Amino acid sequence: MISDLSMYVAPARVVQAQETWLQRVREILGEPREQRPVLDPASHWLAPDLLLSQTCGYPFITSLLGKVRLIGRPRYELAHSSGGEHCSLLLCRADSSVADLADLQGSHGLINARDSNSGMNLLRHTLAGVNPHGFFSKLTYTGSHRESIRRLRHHDGDLAAIDSVTYDYLARDDSEEIDGLKILARSVRSPCLPYITSIRRTAYEADSIRNAMNQALSQLPEVSRDLAIKEVLPASEADYECLLEYERSAVRCGFSFVST
Repeated sequence: MISDLSMYVAPARVVQAQETWLQRVREILGEPREQRPVLDPASHWLAPDLLLSQTCGYPFITSLLGKVRLIGRPRYELAHSSGGEHCSLLLCRADSSVADLADLQGSHGLINARDSNSGMNLLRHTLAGVNPHGFFSKLTYTGSHRESIRRLRHHDGDLAAIDSVTYDYLARDDSEEIDGLKILARSVRSPCLPYITSIRRTAYEADSIRNAMNQALSQLPEVSRDLAIKEVLPASEADYECLLEYERSAVRCGFSFVST
């Protein structure tokens, strides 16, 4: 089983490039062209017949640790995402008078998901350095980065941490979805979202999948261009341990998203 190679909701040309990349990877590996819709990501990632998928770094190093096998991580070449790393961009409305994060204490925060690295974990780490004893007066879980962006634009929230790859894709194509928003701050850098396969597959098989992904990119330069992915880098669990340290640093100072 193979799924969409990206966790990102992206412009049409990126979606098409992902599909073309998937098809060529399957051909190189000699795998059947089976692609099932993902109804429950957690069950999908743990499927024993999983060939290739992408997950978020935070669940990878927490709930999925030891239950899936790591293939690698993408090396994007985008404005805020390069060298195998990305970050969170903390967005607010462009017409807001705030000059820094401290000005938004007591505001309405938006988070895409409770287990999101870019939307929650990196945001938590950043805000803990501003006020560890409660930052927002109200917090809403939106379900996706795209929904967080929509709510920001429609004045249903004041601050959201958006994955830099999501933002960079939209900005590169001049998407109206980010019109009226500005980058107020950037988080620390973080390893890009990992590609995974079933834990039942061997390390050799995982290497073969990564090699096929890179071979496909080299054969399809237009796909590499549209995805802004130069290669899939080898990766290890140790690469993602920094996400746990970001978590621990916020916990140590007693951080709370909402003031009590």
